[in-house]
Amino acid sequence: MTGRVMIIGAIEAGKSSLVRALFNDEQPARKTQALEYRDWAIDTPGEYSENPMFYRTLMATSLEAKIIVMVQDATRERNYFPPGFSQGFPQSCIGVITKMDHPDANVERAEQFLRQSLGNAKIFRTSSLTSEGVPELRAYLQQIVNE
Repeated sequence: MTGRVMIIGAIEAGKSSLVRALFNDEQPARKTQALEYRDWAIDTPGEYSENPMFYRTLMATSLEAKIIVMVQDATRERNYFPPGFSQGFPQSCIGVITKMDHPDANVERAEQFLRQSLGNAKIFRTSSLTSEGVPELRAYLQQIVNE
């Protein structure tokens, strides 16, 4: 391993479930209370993305990562990332839409929200429940961390 991936997003956006899916861990997700390091991933608490007071912590922690994954829950009706948020990081950012299989999911809206914060960056659509999109995301991230 030569790098890490930092995963950020709102409270209950599915970040921890995504991390577990990326590592084929079938244990149920639990609330992330602090930065959690797992092999090549850094899971961040949702409060860090929702509260501007914690943006400094995200920016400082990003220095340990090769890429930032911005997570948007497809069931959310608002964007928790400010416009252009990805430009505040010194490394590349990608987007991940979670809960795409949920009955209340609106994947197109979630992608629009991410585009406001990410611009034209790559976006993956995933379901931690069915694993749809997870193998492709895992392969993409592992390629980056191993470069």
